[in-house]
Amino acid sequence: MTSSTTPNPLSYKDAGVDIDAGDALVERIKPLAKKTLREGVLAGIGGFGALFEVPKRYQEPVLVSGTDGVGTKLKLAFEWNMHDTVGIDLVAMSVNDVLVQGAEPLFFLDYFACGKLDVDTAARVIGGIAKGCEQSGCALIGGETAEMPGMYPPGEYDLAGFAVGAVEKTKILSGATIQSGDVVLGLASSGVHSNGFSLVRKCIERAGTAAPHSFQGVPFKQAIMEPTRLYVKNVLAALAVHPIKALAHITGGGLLENIPRVLPEGLAAHLTQGSWPQSELFAWLQATAGIDNFEMNRTFNNGIGMVVVIDAAHASACADMLRAAGETVYAIGHIAPRGDGTAVTITAP
Repeated sequence: MTSSTTPNPLSYKDAGVDIDAGDALVERIKPLAKKTLREGVLAGIGGFGALFEVPKRYQEPVLVSGTDGVGTKLKLAFEWNMHDTVGIDLVAMSVNDVLVQGAEPLFFLDYFACGKLDVDTAARVIGGIAKGCEQSGCALIGGETAEMPGMYPPGEYDLAGFAVGAVEKTKILSGATIQSGDVVLGLASSGVHSNGFSLVRKCIERAGTAAPHSFQGVPFKQAIMEPTRLYVKNVLAALAVHPIKALAHITGGGLLENIPRVLPEGLAAHLTQGSWPQSELFAWLQATAGIDNFEMNRTFNNGIGMVVVIDAAHASACADMLRAAGETVYAIGHIAPRGDGTAVTITAP
């Protein structure tokens, strides 16, 4: 004769997923998202889908979408317990990409995944996302928080972001009108932004206790983790006044691989090394890694986070307007025939 026993009941919480913690996070997020509300939002956080109406001021709106993450910069956020600004990075990486088409970012969605949800940490991260949305004028209208036991080491998480913008069909920036003689302006970055961090982390490891305490008065860790600059509002204002021909967001691949993405066939950007200063942070990275100028300009933004291509007649006025709005702007080169050369050259003055 056999006997059977009823196993102890297992709840979702026993399996590692805390629904109550997820609900608590949603309540923490709601007031943050509310600060980002703008025209067009019909329904935001809490529904199965977020609703957004393209503003009626657009006559022939074309939607522009972008998605990105923060990369291995997150490893330093975990190690240094610095979670407040990686959300700004997440927003910036997508909205700056949308911007280069000439588009105004309209709304943003985020994906936050972890093994075990820590409400305080998640709230700090999403607080940064909301801040980035607020600073770039787009609404945080939805997202997903995924608690997946066993998928991530304790204390770690991953992020992905999704931005949607709109631009008038007649005002899409394609770079098609770029011609020889146009000026290349560089807008300063705020630091490393969110690319090249696998090498940054190697440099930190190599330097060990010999790493500097600060860069230009900013504490070491703060300088390394400085969030990606949001160029949206200032560049959109300049686009409304000046005939900008193209924009390039300087991300993975640096100046050497991002500028060619907006150049017509047969043209090249000739940049002058030294026309913008190298910060103490980038000088330290270059020296610690032991890499040449070519590799620096292909791995990092190296001080230039956004490139503007405009005809020479309007370049000075455009630069002045961007400076007045708070951007640091340098004339870093010009457009010329490519010939048998590469799409981007950076030469000594």
